[in-house]
Amino acid sequence: MTAPRLETIQIDTAPNPTVSVIWMHGLGADGNDFVPIVNELDLSGCPGICFVFPHAPTMPVTINGGYVMRAWYDILGTELVRREDENGLRNSQKLIEQLIADEKARGIPSERIFLAGFSQGCAMTLQTGLRHPEKLAGLLCLSGYLPLAGTITEERSSANQHTPIFMVHGRADPVIPLMRAEHSRDQLQALGYNIEWHEYMMQHAVCMEEIEHIGAWFKKLLTN
Repeated sequence: MTAPRLETIQIDTAPNPTVSVIWMHGLGADGNDFVPIVNELDLSGCPGICFVFPHAPTMPVTINGGYVMRAWYDILGTELVRREDENGLRNSQKLIEQLIADEKARGIPSERIFLAGFSQGCAMTLQTGLRHPEKLAGLLCLSGYLPLAGTITEERSSANQHTPIFMVHGRADPVIPLMRAEHSRDQLQALGYNIEWHEYMMQHAVCMEEIEHIGAWFKKLLTN
């Protein structure tokens, strides 16, 4: 039986890109959600980048009354980490690993592949990226948190111990409180990870200052 594969939207910033960014959306959205950000990022001087925006699987989401929507994993309650959908997280991790394998098959080495995500997509970026057995280019983590935090110390891969991690959050986020993200940041820093942290006066969203910082982060890593 063939494993399921995610449908994706792909945007290349130049012919024959040499870098890939796999960017996961949040709960209830789809791959189209972050497509507009490509044109908003200042990527001048960067090599060609292939942005890959996958559509999450559809599933019933408990916190939304079992309504079926696109989700990387089920949300069982408002506290997020007290009861987690471990099976859903690990199943989606496998799907994202397949996307990484697809980029490698196109000739992009793992150390030129970024994982990025917003909210649930941020959680999947950390879930997958920290465990990935080969070095990745960076992890872009927007308005999310570290899932399955109790397992990361034993499951993390040494290959990504020094991979740059960009974490941002809104100070007024009512969906994932700032304190939850700060706990994730602090846990990762205690494990020796390199975190660039920003917070903004916004809710569960993306702001223009954040987009400027994301572009600067990509340029720093890709033009040095």
